[in-house]
Amino acid sequence: MTVTAAARTSNNAGSSSTHGGSARKSLAAGLAAAALLGGAGVAVTAPAAYAEPSNYRFDFGNGPVEHGYTGVGATDAYSPETRYGFNTPEHMANVSAKGTGAGSDAVRFLQFGTKSANTFNVDLKDGLYKVTVTLGDTSRASIAAEGVFQEMNLTGNGATASFEIPVTDGQLNLLVTEGKVGTAFTLSSLEIDKVSRHPEMDPTIWVGGDSTVASYYPLENSIQGGWGQMLPQYVDPAAFDIRNMATGGQIARGFRNDGQLEAILQYIKPGDLFLLEMGINDTAAKNATTEPEFKEIMRDMVRQVAATGATPVLVTPQGRATDFVEGVHTSVNRWYRNSTVALAEEEGVHLVDLNVLASAYFTEIGPETTLALFMTGDTLHPNRAGASELARLVAEDLSRQGL
Repeated sequence: MTVTAAARTSNNAGSSSTHGGSARKSLAAGLAAAALLGGAGVAVTAPAAYAEPSNYRFDFGNGPVEHGYTGVGATDAYSPETRYGFNTPEHMANVSAKGTGAGSDAVRFLQFGTKSANTFNVDLKDGLYKVTVTLGDTSRASIAAEGVFQEMNLTGNGATASFEIPVTDGQLNLLVTEGKVGTAFTLSSLEIDKVSRHPEMDPTIWVGGDSTVASYYPLENSIQGGWGQMLPQYVDPAAFDIRNMATGGQIARGFRNDGQLEAILQYIKPGDLFLLEMGINDTAAKNATTEPEFKEIMRDMVRQVAATGATPVLVTPQGRATDFVEGVHTSVNRWYRNSTVALAEEEGVHLVDLNVLASAYFTEIGPETTLALFMTGDTLHPNRAGASELARLVAEDLSRQGL
């Protein structure tokens, strides 16, 4: 893996694809041809030829439509004529939003879930597309498409994320779904840009983990950070896209059973990496995961990924900011680390021992500077600067191992 100090603008400021794109017309112009019949001077115009758009800009809700966008209200059902619309508009509602422009209104999904039929559908020729989603007013929500998660736990009103997705059946099916039960799941705008006519994703680093790895919003300037969010700063974008599927509070069993691993397995392929960091929440009594159970769940995930031809990489969690003894930081007995290290050896997979790498770095900079890399009053969760340093350590070790 090529490590670079240049930051990459992506869906996780750290996840796979770059944000945004200039607004452009959402409908292709018709083509006309004129012919003059001999001597009659009569102009005959041929019927307009339909060309399916490769780019769309949708502005959702019942308010004014932003220039360059196509307006879509909650009652707009999909039809073969428009080639877009809601599959079950009876389960949608128009709502207001606190943003500006296309973000000033939204639609709310009244039914949801990764397998829900309550989707927004867009006919697309098979290919690879960049999809940019902007939510309305919602405290936390996830994006699903093609029946699996795509972006996890976007937080805050107007949160935006982008991802690349292959379309192989002629239609994109997307919805906003669970990030937190009881939250309004809303969508303000959607941008779709064709990247390639080949429905093949670029080499990708998939990231699984907990709150110390997850993404925080706004992606470009959040106060809190996870190292998965900041990893693109240190990875050559020509070598890998990055998809961060980590979420706060996650445990190994939940990551495997509740949809995140499923999404990765749908797309992961030979040449991809899967970085898996777990253990912090697994050790909590409320999650009832013994160390032997944790190890076997992790083993199962490693083997499922390895069976795809992709490369699994286990990552140990860093310790707390206060794990200092006489000026030396050490946390080797935290978070089921020893089982993760043993599992890597037993399965013959790569290990990034971030626990030890971070401790060496924290010892070097000292207790006071270490504490400044964490959220105020919090010795576990890194702030943006701390997450960036952890991401650097991960990237450097991956490079050292030739990944």
